[in-house]
Amino acid sequence: MSAPVFLGAPADVAAARPGATLTVRGPEGRHAVAVRRVRAGETVDVVDGEGTRVRGEVTAAVGEELTVRVGTVTHEPQAPVRLTLVQALAKGGRDEQAVETATEVGVDAVVPWQSERCVSVWAGKKAARGRERWQAVALAAAKQSRRARVPQVEELAVGRGLLDRVGAVLAAGGAVLVLHEEATEPITAAPLPDDGEVLLVVGPEGGLSEREVTDLAERGAVVVRLGPHVLRTSTAGPVAAALLATRLGHW
Repeated sequence: MSAPVFLGAPADVAAARPGATLTVRGPEGRHAVAVRRVRAGETVDVVDGEGTRVRGEVTAAVGEELTVRVGTVTHEPQAPVRLTLVQALAKGGRDEQAVETATEVGVDAVVPWQSERCVSVWAGKKAARGRERWQAVALAAAKQSRRARVPQVEELAVGRGLLDRVGAVLAAGGAVLVLHEEATEPITAAPLPDDGEVLLVVGPEGGLSEREVTDLAERGAVVVRLGPHVLRTSTAGPVAAALLATRLGHW
């Protein structure tokens, strides 16, 4: 069975050396000790969320502190092509389901998007709380899937504000793929870059508006189709991300 993963302080993980000790403190340490009930003698991984992984044996698990004797320190490089999910806000927690599963699949970042047909709306302080909630979901999913890198949830994009992000990615040589049920080009045939970033745009429950599809296509995005079936917003992104991860060699 693979070792459980816990998030350590980046500075502490960076300073870890074989034979030394590393302590995980605070909420993460409490989760390890009180929730996961990790005990001395067990093997665990401590990551910094940016690719560094420390594996070692637990020497103490008390209160809010998990102390590990460092065995190995490895760094997992960033893949040449970053995969970013642009997920429209959705009701009933379906957007959080998408973030969770896409993280397990391996996306590198997530952009919350308030598109025209979103029933769920993030306004004022709700935007900050929503982003924090998505980040917590991404962290939990990264740990569950034993990832050393935790996807970052970016600032909320509102309406046509997403077009600036799209333009920047394309200008840098990346690609933008927009899922749409009426598209004719399959996602498996869409051109992908050798490096840079791929934005994967997924609409809400009611789908993308005609204007949104037109605006994105005019900016240079490629409108693609997943297959013969229409998936929920909670599953469309993760399924598409899995197909792209395979094509990019991430899997």
